[in-house]
Amino acid sequence: MLATPSLPSGDLTRHVKHLIRRRKGVPLNRLRPTADLQAELGFDTLDLVDIILELEQHYRLTIPDEVPLRTINDFVQFLSRQQSNGSSARAA
Repeated sequence: MLATPSLPSGDLTRHVKHLIRRRKGVPLNRLRPTADLQAELGFDTLDLVDIILELEQHYRLTIPDEVPLRTINDFVQFLSRQQSNGSSARAA
């Protein structure tokens, strides 16, 4: 199993925000953790796929299509759960 870069939740939030800012040009002050990326920020499905693909590559994981990812918090919570699961699996 490949090691996944592990970050505390606040660092995950910053990483996701900076990824979105870099990829989509959205100012950081508009990237609230609870903002709906499609409804409030005008992202389309391809924008979300770009973000998902970059996170999958960076964290060496697969994000299933059925996982609802509409906000920064959704991404951070998913990544946190995956890191917790990975830590538990490595500790066992």
